[in-house]
Amino acid sequence: MGINNLIGPIPSSICNLRHLTTLILHTNSLIGPIPHSIGNLRNLTTLHLYMNKLSGSIPQEIGLLRSLNDLGLSYNNLIGPIPHSIGNLRILTRLYLDMNKLSSSIPQEIGLLRSLNYLSLSNNNLISLIPSSIGNLSNLTTLFLNDNKLSGSIPQEIGLLTSLNFLEFGALPLEMNNITHLKSLQLYENNFIGQLSNGICLGRALENFTATGNHFIGPIPKSLKNCTSLFRVRLERNQLTGDMAESFGVYPNLNFVGLSGNNFYGELSEKWGQCHMLTHLNISNNNISGAIPSQLGKAIQLQQLDLSSNHLSGKIPKELGVLPLLFKLLLANNNLSGSIPLKLGKLADLQTLDLASNNLSCPIPKQIGNLWKLSSLNLSENIFVDSIWDEIGKIHHLDSLDLSQNMLTGEIPPLLGELQHLETLNLSHNGLFGTIPHTFDDLISLIVADISYNQLEGPLPNIKAFAPFEAFKDNKDLCGNNFTHLKPCSASLKKPRKFSVLIIILLVVSTLFLLFAFIIGSYFLFQKWRKRKTMSLEGNDVKDLFTIWGHDGKLLYKHIIQGTPNFSSKHCIGTGGYGTVYKAELPTGPVVAVKKLHSPEDGDIADLKAFKSEIHALTQIRHRNIVKLNGFCSSAENSFLIYEFLEKGSLRNILTNNEEAEKLDWNMRLNTVKGVQQCSVRFRI
Repeated sequence: MGINNLIGPIPSSICNLRHLTTLILHTNSLIGPIPHSIGNLRNLTTLHLYMNKLSGSIPQEIGLLRSLNDLGLSYNNLIGPIPHSIGNLRILTRLYLDMNKLSSSIPQEIGLLRSLNYLSLSNNNLISLIPSSIGNLSNLTTLFLNDNKLSGSIPQEIGLLTSLNFLEFGALPLEMNNITHLKSLQLYENNFIGQLSNGICLGRALENFTATGNHFIGPIPKSLKNCTSLFRVRLERNQLTGDMAESFGVYPNLNFVGLSGNNFYGELSEKWGQCHMLTHLNISNNNISGAIPSQLGKAIQLQQLDLSSNHLSGKIPKELGVLPLLFKLLLANNNLSGSIPLKLGKLADLQTLDLASNNLSCPIPKQIGNLWKLSSLNLSENIFVDSIWDEIGKIHHLDSLDLSQNMLTGEIPPLLGELQHLETLNLSHNGLFGTIPHTFDDLISLIVADISYNQLEGPLPNIKAFAPFEAFKDNKDLCGNNFTHLKPCSASLKKPRKFSVLIIILLVVSTLFLLFAFIIGSYFLFQKWRKRKTMSLEGNDVKDLFTIWGHDGKLLYKHIIQGTPNFSSKHCIGTGGYGTVYKAELPTGPVVAVKKLHSPEDGDIADLKAFKSEIHALTQIRHRNIVKLNGFCSSAENSFLIYEFLEKGSLRNILTNNEEAEKLDWNMRLNTVKGVQQCSVRFRI
């Protein structure tokens, strides 16, 4: 009568069928307790009551069914302890008690079931130690004890179960080395302690090893390094330690690796790139240092890479941009530097990109706009500069965007207001200015927004996401919406409504006329200004601000724009508090470093006399420990300094690169310190 729609309690009268040998009532909707009179069915060999809604405890009378061979009570709501009388079922071969609410400890009498080959007690509330008598079950091939509240170490008698193929529970004694045919070892979600046995893969048959959510300590078992049969390894949320580069090898069949939430240290091994079947690599929340190996780009099946919350340094390898199946890339909370590789824009399946809390710099590359499947983008707490690109409006599936705590400037692009799936937006702690686009009023999906600590002004979007004061505080001059207590916006600042066709045409014509008049006026004003500027510079030591030590300044300016080109993020090599540094190869041959100064928010040009005084001071300095200034340029569009290009970069770059730092021995470091000191004394820096 299994797999029917039977309801109600099990009638006690059914227990009058004393010659019954098989009772199958599984997969129904039976309720209530198992009747105590079940003990009358002395000839019963099979009892299947699993997948019902039975409650109460397992009756002690179950121990009277001495002919029972198969007992299935799983997937119910049974409570209380496992009865000690269970030990009377000496010919029982299969016992299913999983997925209930059984409590107390596992009775020692379980060891009397010597014919048992399948035992499942998982997903209950069983406590205390595993009884040592379990070692008597010499015919056992499958043992499931996971997802309970068992504690302590596993008894050494477990090593007597040499027929085991599948094992799910906790901390392994040395005697586990005797189980050489083990294919699946599941130890997850208990409170087990101790170390993992070094010999768990001596038989080279282990495929699935899971020990998630326990209190294991010590190193990774030595036998795992050469366990090439591994398919899935999950050791998250323990206290395991060891050098990452020494603990793992090459696994041709490995599909999933989870090592997060431990105390692993050292550098990532290049060998992970040789695991060509690997789809998930999660080593977050450890103490790993060094660079991300570029060889990871060879693990072409990789779909998820999580290295967040470590101490990784160096640049993000561009090779990650050739992983065709990658949909989640998490590198947050590290010490990564440099720019975002342009090749990341080719990850067509990427859905989550988190690079927050690093030292990444330069402008955010526009190629990120090509990631049209992206749903979450977090670039917060870095040193990104320049404006937010319009291409962000192409990422139509974006529901979370965080660009906070950077050095972004410019206006908020209107296309940002067209992201109809956007739920969370954080642009706080930047240098954004201007008004908030009126398209934001249509962001009905937006739940949480934060634009605080910028220089924004004008009307606040009329949606609830901007209602809390914390969402917009510390800006320049915002005015209110229906949910805030800001001052009302004047009519001239309110968002335009729908006008008639005639009014729109008049506005367009008027705008074009004014624009034409503005262009003509600007041209004559520019000619007049240039004439006055030329006259004011006559007689100065620097005769032409665009003429630098014999060079044609206007031609050099053109060469700088071409050599960067136009200060592209691809040529960015660093960012500081006052400017962004670019590498420029001039058409005449030499390679120079160009420091482009950040434009002030109000757009004013720095005082010419002060600027010239600073340039004169820099041109007079000649010291082997100070980088050589080759020239400068100041114009309405750009202001920059031109320095000698140093191929190896700054001293900081050398010290944060292990290979280069080893070349810089202590004698060289001491000489460097002396040189800086001498320079400081000589020029009173």
